[in-house]
Amino acid sequence: MGDYIVRAMAADQQIRAFAITSRELVEKARASHNTSPVATAALGRLLSAGAMMGIMMKGDKDVLTLQMKGTGPLGGNTVTADSKGNVKGYVDHPEAMLPPNAQGKLDVGGAIGVGVLNVIKDMGLKEPYNGTCELKTGEIGDDLTYYFATSEQVPSAVGLGVLMEKDNTVKQAGGFIIQLMPFIDEKVVDRLEEKLASVKSVTSMLDAGFTPEMILEELLGEFGLEITETMPTQFYCNCDKARVEKALISVGRKNLNEMVQEGKSIEVACHFCNTKYEFTVEELKNLIQKSK
Repeated sequence: MGDYIVRAMAADQQIRAFAITSRELVEKARASHNTSPVATAALGRLLSAGAMMGIMMKGDKDVLTLQMKGTGPLGGNTVTADSKGNVKGYVDHPEAMLPPNAQGKLDVGGAIGVGVLNVIKDMGLKEPYNGTCELKTGEIGDDLTYYFATSEQVPSAVGLGVLMEKDNTVKQAGGFIIQLMPFIDEKVVDRLEEKLASVKSVTSMLDAGFTPEMILEELLGEFGLEITETMPTQFYCNCDKARVEKALISVGRKNLNEMVQEGKSIEVACHFCNTKYEFTVEELKNLIQKSK
């Protein structure tokens, strides 16, 4: 089976949870953007989180965007997801390299650095919801845990992991989000905190071949876990030449004229999936007509 997300409840619906296996979609992102190992880990973690947070939205046309902007060599890390399990993303500097951190692991926190996390939910209302918080560690899981607590007032635990092969392809990727409902019993909270403090890291679980169901069983099995939905997820970009045309028209006639005067075709790459679109001089002239 390919990548998928499970949604679950536990402790008589006092806890809701999501878990994902995302190796294929993270590998597709790595191959599309030719990311370095640390860039793959950073993008892969945010893609996994974005896919899970996307399916928390209800509407068919709802769109979630996660943007991390930091002082580290990666620059920015941007992911967009919908409510159907489709997710896409990119980092500003895919070639960024850093030595391992003190634990000998990929230094995602160092690659992102100090900065902010911006969460935008476009749910078809007049204005999109926009929540911002500072980055706690840049490791992404900690930052999203902090975001949920401060911006959405939902106590949460977020665990994300990406494991690389020696040839720099993706070996495993996935994670979980556990959230406490407002009416939760304090005793359940205490037991859950103890449990989360004692379990293995997400990467160790993924390395041991844990499925999303097994991850949630490990974390919430003693709380009466009930899986309520399983949904496929994928790296999917809805770009096409018509969308890129609109973007080119928006740069204005002056810039388009300059491109035409150069007398050769131009190539435009999609930020999210790196698909390349070629526009001939004739096509550029037509765009100038459309931009009137």
